[in-house]
Amino acid sequence: MNSKDIINIFKDRKGKSIRRFKKSSVVIPILEKDGETYILFEKRALSLRSQPGDICFPGGKLEQGEDYRQAAARELKEELGLEDKDFNILGEMDYFISPYGNMMYPFVAELYKDPDNYNTDEVDHVFYVPLEFFLKNEPECYTMKVGPHLDENFPFHMIRGGRDYKFTTDNLNQYFYKYKDYVIWGFTALIMKVFTDILKSEGEDK
Repeated sequence: MNSKDIINIFKDRKGKSIRRFKKSSVVIPILEKDGETYILFEKRALSLRSQPGDICFPGGKLEQGEDYRQAAARELKEELGLEDKDFNILGEMDYFISPYGNMMYPFVAELYKDPDNYNTDEVDHVFYVPLEFFLKNEPECYTMKVGPHLDENFPFHMIRGGRDYKFTTDNLNQYFYKYKDYVIWGFTALIMKVFTDILKSEGEDK
C-alpha cells in the first residue's frame, strides 16, 4: 500500500464514531385531559430481566434498517398498543450519549387517546403526571462518579506511572422526582429535566 492508495481511501471519507453505541429511541408522550397537560410514564413489567419495576418512557433499541423516529413510532405502537392515528410525533429532544455506550434519542409525541391495551409483557401499568408538577418542582440531584474499573491483570507496567496513572473520571448527575408513590430517576428523570428546561427557556423567549 502506498500514499496513492491511502489518498483514494480517505478522499471524501465521512467520519463515524470509533466506538459502537447501542442506539435507542424513547418517547415523551403528552396527553390533554380536561384542559390539563399530562405526561405518560410506564412502570416496567416485574418479569423483565433488565430494570424490572423501574419507571420509564416508551422506547427501545433500533431495529435493522430503522431510523430513530421510526423506532420511536414502533415502540409507541408495540408497548402502548397504539395505531398510527392515535399519536403524532411532534419533534426531537436533545439526544444523550451515556458513559455506558448508549446513544439515546428522545422524541416528544402527542397522544390522542388513553392507551388501554398496553403490552403487559413489557409494561406493568401506565400512569400520568401533570406537566405542571415538573414545571414547579426541581428534581433532587445527586452526583455519581464514573471512571475506569480495572482488573488486577490490567497491564499497569506498560503505562508511565503505573497504578498511579491519573485516569480520566467524570461526574454524572442523577436526578430524582418523587410523585405520589412513584420515584422517577435515571435517564428518564434526566430526559424529563431537559424537556422541562427547554419548555421554560423557550417559554421565556416568546
